[in-house]
Amino acid sequence: MPIFTQMKWNKKHIFLIVMLPIQMLFLRWLAQKPLLVEQYYANGIYPYISSFFRILLGWVPFSVGDVLLGILLILSLHFIFMLCKTRFKNFLRKMLKVGAVCSIFYFCFYLFWGLNYYREPLAKNLGYSQQKYTTTQLKKVTGHIVEQLNKYHKQITKNDTIKVHNPYSQKEMYAIAVSGYHNLSKDYPQLTYQFPSVKSSLMSLLQTYNGTSGYLNPLTGEAQVNAKIPKTNYPTTTCHEMAHQIGFAAENEANFVGFLAANYNDDLYFKYSSYRMAFGYCISEIRKRDRNLSKSIWQNVNKGVIKDFNSSYRFWQAYKNPFEPIVKKGYSAYLKANKQDKGVASYNYVVDLFISHFEKHLKL
Repeated sequence: MPIFTQMKWNKKHIFLIVMLPIQMLFLRWLAQKPLLVEQYYANGIYPYISSFFRILLGWVPFSVGDVLLGILLILSLHFIFMLCKTRFKNFLRKMLKVGAVCSIFYFCFYLFWGLNYYREPLAKNLGYSQQKYTTTQLKKVTGHIVEQLNKYHKQITKNDTIKVHNPYSQKEMYAIAVSGYHNLSKDYPQLTYQFPSVKSSLMSLLQTYNGTSGYLNPLTGEAQVNAKIPKTNYPTTTCHEMAHQIGFAAENEANFVGFLAANYNDDLYFKYSSYRMAFGYCISEIRKRDRNLSKSIWQNVNKGVIKDFNSSYRFWQAYKNPFEPIVKKGYSAYLKANKQDKGVASYNYVVDLFISHFEKHLKL
């Protein structure tokens, strides 16, 4: 009887392992069917899945996802330790078990959230007709962003040489961010956000050393924000992670939705943060094309804003370490595997959306 039970257990592991490549092949096929994903997943079952997890865990004051990740790390280290201690006894059987667990995680990842990588582009969703933009277009849009950035900076500080100091706590900003999405949904119903589940990450220090500002845990639906990042970055980072929660997996699209949600907020610190982020991406693209033009634009930026950017730069430089580039390469490979061909560089494609947005709404 024990032998039979063991055989039955092994068959389950083998079945799950066989299912892993089948899942991969299915996803490769589904990646070519964005309309199908958009209709039946992104606007079909996903809103119910994500709402369920946010309702289930949103009230918990700490990050359940971080706790689960910690437990998984401990179990993984214990498994490796026992594998070495037993001198790799029953190695194949144990690897079958690991493979079976990976197959289950793979299935849950894409069912709970990951299929959003394969939906239709946000530009199409919003009715933007994206084309390859010129430097002239980029310069015009960046000029408008600088005007708005300076305006909100001056309204907050009353002095163009003083750096902005965000007075809110992290929890206060999580609550304020929801109101921005509420305002946004009036113009863009498809960007409606309900059932908040945004939390400070328990692994904020590790995230800082990795050079990351936040992440969405796809298995718990929680938006995790790095509690250590500069507070002027916090509103847009929070809104970015919330954008992931409502189904925008691509980083450039989550950045743009995060910008909109912060920009639609009535709070001045959120509006300032939205234009601060937009300026950061746009000036980076200008610098790649024309360094002299970049320097010229920086001369029009309030000195207090420049101090803010310099402070943020010094913050991240203080946590630079040899492992950060390795982590970024790994994450870049992950993004490329999920239809973001530029990897980490895909973040910069949010500029396309900025230009489409401002040209459409402001007739720039």
